[in-house]
Amino acid sequence: MHDQVVRVFPHLNIDVDMVLRGQGADPAVIRKRRPRLVELAEQALEEGMGLIEPTATYRILPVEKMSHERLVLAENIKLAGSLLAENLGCAEQIAFLVCTLGAKLENRVTALMPENPSLAFALDGFGSMAAEALGLAICAELEVEARASGLFTSVPLNPGMIGWSVDVGQPQIFTAIDAARIGVKLNESSQMVPHKSVSMILGISQTPFSAGRPCDFCSMKETCRYQNRETSFGSK
Repeated sequence: MHDQVVRVFPHLNIDVDMVLRGQGADPAVIRKRRPRLVELAEQALEEGMGLIEPTATYRILPVEKMSHERLVLAENIKLAGSLLAENLGCAEQIAFLVCTLGAKLENRVTALMPENPSLAFALDGFGSMAAEALGLAICAELEVEARASGLFTSVPLNPGMIGWSVDVGQPQIFTAIDAARIGVKLNESSQMVPHKSVSMILGISQTPFSAGRPCDFCSMKETCRYQNRETSFGSK
């Protein structure tokens, strides 16, 4: 399967607690001590939903060979990095995914920052969680499709995880998929524009992948308070 697919998600499941977590806060603590921040999170959720255009695109390519921490796919697309070698050794296909909320939200955050930084910060937190929810949604769809065909999927792997740096991983993904179809590009620092975008890959195989969670490979796993949040990826 080499055709690129674009999907629009008209609704994402996001609540006020997620907006608070997106700001780096503990919702239980904030509800007890800072009710004003809860009100701002509620406002950000309501306004933010009208500013996002959740869109994802993916492309699946077969793996032709793997050697020396390098996967070679159809069309001579190459993926390299110790993270990929450790987690995608049994992959028969790789799904390349890019998703975005569009630019309206971050433009609103920029405009709000001088006059209402608290709401701008809340909107930014909403955007972070909405982008994460969008990534989870498209991965879940691909997992369901794989399961229906008797296949397994790996955990999603993102550039920036341990063993696959942003400057290496982002160009590899953007070589394999035309992210401009959903309005996403890389800047000179290999950061995605619009910024509320997510890129990742999934392995697909007839053989189960080793158990694991995305948090296991995150560079912030020693300090992140949310690393025990569960996902369903990697199961059949």
